[in-house]
This record gives sequence, C-alpha cells and structure tokens, in this order.
Amino acid sequence: MRVKFFAEDFVVQEVLDNLPAKGGHYAIYRVQKQGLTTLELQNRLAAALGLPRSAVKFPTLKDKQAVTVQFGTARGGGPPRLKGQGFTAERVGWLNRPLSPADVTGNRFTATLRDLSPKEATHVRERLTEVARWGLPNYFDEQRFGSRLADGEFPGRLILRRDEKGALRAYLAGQQAGDPAAVRAFKAFAAEHWGEWDAIFERAPRPSNYRSVLTYLRDHPDDVRRALNLITPRLLSLYLAAYQSFLWNRLAGQYLQTVLETEGVLGARVKIAGQALPLYRQMPEDLLASLKVLKLPLLHHRVRLEATAIAPLIEAILKEEGFCTHDLKARVLKKAYLAKGSRALLLLPQDLTWEAAEADDHFRKRLKLKLRFFLPRGSYATLLLKRIAPPAPQHPNAL
Repeated sequence: MRVKFFAEDFVVQEVLDNLPAKGGHYAIYRVQKQGLTTLELQNRLAAALGLPRSAVKFPTLKDKQAVTVQFGTARGGGPPRLKGQGFTAERVGWLNRPLSPADVTGNRFTATLRDLSPKEATHVRERLTEVARWGLPNYFDEQRFGSRLADGEFPGRLILRRDEKGALRAYLAGQQAGDPAAVRAFKAFAAEHWGEWDAIFERAPRPSNYRSVLTYLRDHPDDVRRALNLITPRLLSLYLAAYQSFLWNRLAGQYLQTVLETEGVLGARVKIAGQALPLYRQMPEDLLASLKVLKLPLLHHRVRLEATAIAPLIEAILKEEGFCTHDLKARVLKKAYLAKGSRALLLLPQDLTWEAAEADDHFRKRLKLKLRFFLPRGSYATLLLKRIAPPAPQHPNAL
C-alpha cells in the first residue's frame, strides 16, 4: 500500500470552531498550500503581505507532502486574495487576536491508497469496518516526536532530570530525524568540538537561534542554565510536550494491555517513538461504552494520583523512567512548562466513508481506494492509516 504517492492523494482541510468575525486588527486567511511546511508558508505569506514573519501566525502545523487547507492570521490585514509559490490565500474574516490551536475543531481528510492487490483492498475494507465501529487507541504518532534524538533520548526528559548540560548538548549537537543537511553537519561539528564555542559559532547556520545561544556561551561558558533558557521558548515547550506525549502513550498502551488482554481482542502492535504499543480489532460493546468516554491524564507535577484508579500504573511507569510526580516540572526553565489536562483514550473517527476499490491509474493491474474521515484536533490520521494497512506486500512494487 502506498500513501501520499502524489501530494493530491492526501488532502487535509482544517475546520475552525466558529466562523470568522467581521471586525478586528487581524485578518484571517484561508490558505491552500502544497509542497511547503507551515513554517515555510508563514515566511512566504509574510513576504507577500510585506509584513515581518512575527506578524503572521498559524495555529497548527500541516504536512508538507500533502494538499492542505489551513487558517492563519496577519496583523493589520492585507488584500482579499493573494498568490505565491506553492500557496493561494483568501481573506475570510477578522479577529482581535491571532488564531490559536483552541480555535481549531479538527481536520477533514481525504486519502487515496494506491498499489493494492485485490486481497489487500479487502483487508483495508475489513479494517475500516472495524475502525468505524470500535475506533482505535488515540496514541500520539511519530509527528509528535520530531525532537527525539537518534539515540532515542528526549531533550524533554533531560530537562526534567535537570541535566542542563545534556539538554543544551541535545539542542546544539543532538541529531534529529527532521534536521536539514546543513543542520546535521553543524551538529556533527558541534559534537566533535564541544566546548569550543568560538569555532562552533562560526559554523552555526545564519540566521538561527543557535547563534544567539552560542553568542552567550562565548562570553559565559559556565552559565549553562542561562544558555539553555535562551533557546526559543516554543521549542523548549515542544521538547517537554514530546516527552509528556511519550509518557501518555506508554500509559495508554499499558492500560489497554491490562484491560483488553483478558478479552482476547488485542491485535498487532504499532511502533511509535521506539515503543511497541498495542492495537485491537474489536471489543465487547459494554467495554467500548466505558472506554470511549475515558480520558487519561497528561502527566505533570500536580497530577492528582489519588483521584484516579490507575495511580499504581502511573507510579510504576514513572519509576521505570526514574521519576516521581514531583519531578515532572521543568524547574531549570523559566518560560516553558508541561501541559495540564487529559486526552481521550480512544480515537473514534467521524464521517468515516470509503469508496469501492478501482483500477489504479498509475500502477498497472493494481487497485486504489479512496477514504474520507474527520478527526478532532490533536489526533493523527497517520495512525488510522497504520491501523488499516495490510501486511507488507510481497511483489515488485513493495515499499
């Protein structure tokens, strides 16, 4: 099965909670993009509007390898329509503030799966029927863990351990999967010449926050904590969120393992950020009714264990990680924090429909299948696609 063979095979449409207002200081743009990250889009839209990058905000990040429609705000406004390389934008309203993630209800997806055999197409339809009825675990998927280092470490975990040097080294020299080639080369040099701040500064990409941090280290080589706090606060927050999400996945997986193994309905596992997490194919209806309303807490230093029956499970997970709940506060940071709240245990896609498989116009003697669905904010379409994917095909077109 091939996903996103063409950008048009994966279409994402962001849905706002409310219709845009008619007045305010921030113009709301509905933007369609292709072949761009949201950060690249932010730069290009700001340039097209003649505004500084900081004046243009997008509440969510969207996939580069897809056709996506999302909403952003521009301080002070701009023309009703504009077009740039890789995007078109239409002004649809005004607000007195930038859009935030809370304004987004979720996303509608249209995905075309290609290069399927008849047997594989049948497998996909069967799995879609299961997901439509019983849902799937609401794990955070790999996109959440872009800050995880090549050796499996999380900068967020180092921060919570108060390992300031380790966290700083992770930022300046830790290899991450999404690093561009220039950044990989810079980090390799930084790792080899650690502590030679002048030399590392000269190799740092321009412009970048790396240079701001290194400028301080050149003058204050022993003040690691202050240097760590000079990292962009949003990035530090992402570090913490990634590790917190890793803990939540672990909690959700172990809870489902405990609850479902006696029912004999556990299926294959899905590997996310180094963890093999359980999936299921079906479950008794009374159990589904109870689990579909269950939320598990995001772990932080004030999580109330006495208020939950899963306290022993949380304590055991934290012990294996080398923490207690008191440790789940970024005490070495000034402007980044672990989120509070909870997350639904199960993901129940809405409006899940699929068409009959038909001849694939690109892969000879193979089939394609189109599906559509809506997911609430914070859930991952890629997880659904993993859940329905057939076993790796054994034919010349195999991925």
